[in-house]
Amino acid sequence: MKYNRILLKLSGETLSGVDGKGIDFDSVLSICREIKEVHDLGIEIAIVVGGGNFWRGRCNQHMDRCTADHIGMLATTMNALALHDGFRQVGCESRVQTGIEMRQIAEFYIRNRAVRHMEKDRICIFGCGTGSPFFSTDTAASLRAAETNCDIIFKATNVDGVYDKDPKLYNDAVMYDEITYIDVLNKKINVMDSTATSLCMDNDIPILVFDVNKKGNLLKAVKGEKIGTIVK
Repeated sequence: MKYNRILLKLSGETLSGVDGKGIDFDSVLSICREIKEVHDLGIEIAIVVGGGNFWRGRCNQHMDRCTADHIGMLATTMNALALHDGFRQVGCESRVQTGIEMRQIAEFYIRNRAVRHMEKDRICIFGCGTGSPFFSTDTAASLRAAETNCDIIFKATNVDGVYDKDPKLYNDAVMYDEITYIDVLNKKINVMDSTATSLCMDNDIPILVFDVNKKGNLLKAVKGEKIGTIVK
């Protein structure tokens, strides 16, 4: 395997099936099975999951931003718990850690404990983003990857890579095989927000963007096969 420890960034929409809202548990189980296939090869896995299938705080312009972001953190926790139950059903041990203390339902995030879980072959699922408002779950993925010494961030999306413009709107859009952090920042390419990209750049953490809906893509990514777009 090319990577020993990875951080998988999942959007909330990947858990919602075709509707794009709420949780479709068949989709959850499908993703959990794909992840288990990789985990069974001895890869240590951390996951940061978004909450866009329930809530998008930035779309609520009439609400206080801190309040909207805190609601979004609760949404990510619901998704994290759904993944946790999915892993239980497919026979894979996992732990949920949250950036805000929720003692009755999850562990509070402690770096050393998270690393130890992964060393014991448990998948760590991080909810609540960074635990602070004004930071996206992309930034949380970059932060947790740096803290837990992950080799790479896998950003699993609904598109097959990074394009020079929106492929849904432009037929002549060109996909990059590889792009630098600086180009992503200067050209304002929608990979991650600027804070997340800068954090990866400062800590030399590559980002692989690929389509999570194509069966086997995650396994190909771990083996280092050429799929998607790598940002480094």
